[in-house]
Amino acid sequence: MIDHVSLDVRDLEASKRFYAESLAPLGYEFLMEYGGHAAGFGSDGKPDFWIGDRGEPQSGVHVAFASPDRATVDRFYDTALAAGATDNGPPGLRPDYHQQYYGAFVRDLDGNNVEAVCHLAE
Repeated sequence: MIDHVSLDVRDLEASKRFYAESLAPLGYEFLMEYGGHAAGFGSDGKPDFWIGDRGEPQSGVHVAFASPDRATVDRFYDTALAAGATDNGPPGLRPDYHQQYYGAFVRDLDGNNVEAVCHLAE
């Protein structure tokens, strides 16, 4: 099981705002800052997604966040676009993954592929 994931970003403050807005529909929130160079997000009080500005930002990393239902995937997508993401695949079924795979994909401020996915039937 993965405990946490971390991405380097170019602009910590801009990315902090982006992720706080984009992940809110999924129940994630900004939880803490560490050393002025990292920000942790999570649900239930535990940061399991981190961003930081100490290294060279990666581009093209894929991070998928679990969604409780398809409507939340839709809200994630709309909210992320409003926060500055670019489209990388609108909400919809992806039956080539499996019959109930419902996901939406956006590119974050550094070009990473961020997804919300629901594996449940509607």
